[in-house]
Amino acid sequence: MPSACDSLVDDIEDMVSANDPTPHERHFSRTSVVPRARKRSVRHTAEELQADSVIPGTQKIWMRTWGCSHNSSDGEYMAGQLAASGYKMIDDPAEADLWLLNSCTVKNPAEDHFRNSIKKAHLQDKKVVVAGCVPQAQPRMDYLKGLSIIGVGNTCVMSVYVFSFEGHSVRLLGQKKDNGKRLGGARLDLPKIRKNPLIEIISINTGCLNACTYCKTKHARGDLASYPIEELVERARQSFQEGVCEIWLTSEDTGAYGRDIGTDLPSLLWKLVEEIPEGAMLRLGMTNPPYILEHLEEMAKILSHPRVYAFLHVPVQTASDSVLMDMKREYCVADFKHVVDFLKEQVPGITIATDIICGFPGETDADFEETMELVRSYRFPSLFINQFYPRPGTPAAKMDQVPAQVKKQRTKELSALFHSYNPYDHKVGERQHVLVTEESFDAKFYVAHNKFYEQVLVPKNSEFRGKMIEVDIYEAGKHYMKGRPVAASPVFTPSIAQPLLKGQVSGLTQVSANLMFLNGSSIFPRILVLKTLNSEGLKDGRYNTKIVV
Repeated sequence: MPSACDSLVDDIEDMVSANDPTPHERHFSRTSVVPRARKRSVRHTAEELQADSVIPGTQKIWMRTWGCSHNSSDGEYMAGQLAASGYKMIDDPAEADLWLLNSCTVKNPAEDHFRNSIKKAHLQDKKVVVAGCVPQAQPRMDYLKGLSIIGVGNTCVMSVYVFSFEGHSVRLLGQKKDNGKRLGGARLDLPKIRKNPLIEIISINTGCLNACTYCKTKHARGDLASYPIEELVERARQSFQEGVCEIWLTSEDTGAYGRDIGTDLPSLLWKLVEEIPEGAMLRLGMTNPPYILEHLEEMAKILSHPRVYAFLHVPVQTASDSVLMDMKREYCVADFKHVVDFLKEQVPGITIATDIICGFPGETDADFEETMELVRSYRFPSLFINQFYPRPGTPAAKMDQVPAQVKKQRTKELSALFHSYNPYDHKVGERQHVLVTEESFDAKFYVAHNKFYEQVLVPKNSEFRGKMIEVDIYEAGKHYMKGRPVAASPVFTPSIAQPLLKGQVSGLTQVSANLMFLNGSSIFPRILVLKTLNSEGLKDGRYNTKIVV
């Protein structure tokens, strides 16, 4: 008996029996065969290209910024890096694929506008990325769930937008550090788009040294962190080379600059003054009284310099020492008066702007009257009046509140006092040099400023924009003067280069125009982000990148 291994077929040809159809018969029988498409199982490849949502440059972004000039500066950097990475920044929110909302947490109304904008974006089916102080201070708010967040120290991270366009939520809230030391913020040499090509806003430090009981910004910006002098000077130098004729220095408290890195504000200002071209100007931002007191003599000399505006914003908030103590402002009213009196004596004509909060918890009628008397005495030409709003998570929110109607009434009384005097009437007939930098809100005039940073409206002559001109003051209002150009006086151009066009990206070299920075390193204007898929599809959250040359 043959074994199971033995083959009974000697040749494969033997498998064809005599009853099988011949090749000829098989050929002609095919006419009756109806071909049927074979179904193929769909298999995911290891990498699947998400082409419509991950190629920077195919999407449009609209940005809205609320708040202070520091926030405006952050917004300019974000816009510049987005544009340099290939995205198109547009002015019409309806046309945008993504809304970038850069928030302010100082007062309730600003946060309300921010929240309403998020709701509006959702109704229009827009992608949303939020930035600024609100999400940095309160990232767990219900209305921020599912949204990508860029913290105040992470404005240079472009990968957030790539992932957000894909429907993912990315949150970057950590502070930048170098060897354990907190940095002042994003690098100053990154691309930006200036809202006004003639004005450069430079943040000299972030955070502050105070712990005011009403302040929510402290929760977002944190403690003081200053930029080195050489980096700030280089940024100013670059700005002038791009046609800027006015620089604004900003921060939560410019007077505290340098205390964390072994220097001070006057040292920075003297270095910056050396870089200012003739006819260009520098404006110093807000400083609290405690940190300017020890530098008053040097500050008076700097504010008297012909290329520095004789202007200083020093918030008093209240003229009641007991309320200042509850606010933890770390100065008394006498300190504020000393700062103002000294500068007025040493810098004749100087403009002192200040802030006042009406209805802080515990403020009595007598406390408020002290504030009214301070305004009557000094007749501040620029006064920012704020009704108190308790911000969540601040000590002041837990204090006994002044009734809402009383707060409103005090705000109304102080506003009436402020509008009862005209600070510029005595200047009618003067001849002044003014620097023209902006357009008025009604688009009827150009806006210029004199040495004291007082607003002067001049005719809309395109030749004047970005120039220093001489005018005769012929009219004065509450917040402005009107000037008539002196016919025989030449128009002086302070800029050492032609200004950039509106919307043009600042700070791009030939190399960096093609190479941008991702989380401090690099992202190309044409990057394809490829999702790494596992056997179950898109559940694997890993990402790879491929560069398209």
